[in-house]
Amino acid sequence: MTHSQTLAGKQKVLFLLLIILSLSVNAREIYDLKRCLETGLEKNYDLLIIRNEQQISDNNHTWGNAGFLPTLDFNAGYSGALNNTTQAQADGSTLKNTDRLNQETTLGLNLSWTLFDGLYMQTNYRRLKEFQKMGELNTKLAVEDLIGNITAEYYNYVYQQLRLANLKYAVSLSKERLRIIEARYNIGSMSRLDLQQARVDFNADSSNLIKQYEVATTSRIALNRLMALDDVSQDIVTWDTLIAPNPSLEEGELRNSMHQSNVWLLLSAKNKTVGELDYKALASRNYPYLRLNAGYGYTQDFYGSGSVNRQDNLGLTYGLTLGFNIFDGFNRRREQRNAKLTVQNRQLQYRQLELSLRADLANMWMAYKNNLKLINLESENANAARENYGIAIERYRLGELSGIELREAQNSLLGAEERLLQAQYNTKLCEISLMLISGRGMDYLGS
Repeated sequence: MTHSQTLAGKQKVLFLLLIILSLSVNAREIYDLKRCLETGLEKNYDLLIIRNEQQISDNNHTWGNAGFLPTLDFNAGYSGALNNTTQAQADGSTLKNTDRLNQETTLGLNLSWTLFDGLYMQTNYRRLKEFQKMGELNTKLAVEDLIGNITAEYYNYVYQQLRLANLKYAVSLSKERLRIIEARYNIGSMSRLDLQQARVDFNADSSNLIKQYEVATTSRIALNRLMALDDVSQDIVTWDTLIAPNPSLEEGELRNSMHQSNVWLLLSAKNKTVGELDYKALASRNYPYLRLNAGYGYTQDFYGSGSVNRQDNLGLTYGLTLGFNIFDGFNRRREQRNAKLTVQNRQLQYRQLELSLRADLANMWMAYKNNLKLINLESENANAARENYGIAIERYRLGELSGIELREAQNSLLGAEERLLQAQYNTKLCEISLMLISGRGMDYLGS
């Protein structure tokens, strides 16, 4: 076989390997953060339930539900009475009627309309409008919560994948150390103690790697569940291979955005408004009410005795009812006082929530800034640890460094890499929390 034929054969083998590798990668779905969010917002069951509840509040906001419109009823009926009657006459005689049958048939329309009830209807309509807005805010809150959960789990999965890569690297370093020791042991330049220690370290790193596979799989399943994928164990590949926090957040901008856009604050304000409307609804009982009643119907009566056998009635009935509650055991006054206290409590709850959110924002901002500093520090440490390990492994190959010292250099490198990853991940979590507190969780959809 000529050299050119051999080279052509190697190229074919390489080409086939590239095709197989390409098919393997394509079989795994690639998800960036935006795709994860869009999938979750479309399919997540909790969010679908919340959206249906919002539709219920939308459906309830009608003039009829507020009481503005009249009610119109149609009714039809039949009744009968079969009696035996004995009548004592004034002259002392007795008159008896047996099997006396009286029948009545009715057919009609009845209208009832409240014309005035102390502005209760107008207040109720405004309450229904506020409930509709609260339904929209609850949906927005659920959307932001889902965005926060998916974003946090997405970067957790990236973090666990990076830890997995580090542990794979640790196993490769331990395997290389074991290979060197085995070679030296076979020629008698290393003791069995060194060989066994190298095997113990290799097995310990392999054990950590196996455990990390489980942690990464758990995170992937959690992410798939949040996205409501049909195959919750589906193997996915994240587009991001690094955790890159946003270092340009501004505390003042976040604080201003929180006061304007935080959904919890907006819901608390709506809750206070509903309390005020509840008080106005109770105050409407201090006024009289006016109702219109009207009917149009047909009545037919059949008589079993007497001079009239049948009577037909067809006509219109109408009337106005003016009423006012004079005394109800002081319940009206008690309920209005309690409603005022409810309004005060909801105002206090709003201030309490605002204070709590300001504290959360301040704490999260401090953690965010500290973790940004840790990223810079741990980056320097990781670079130094890599250089240190490179020197250590070369000296170890030359026999100038003991296995224990090499292991210490390896552990220092892996520890520095782990601390850097942890700082990056913690900073990302702080960033996500700050974005949610400030009501800017939707910004991740544009990422």
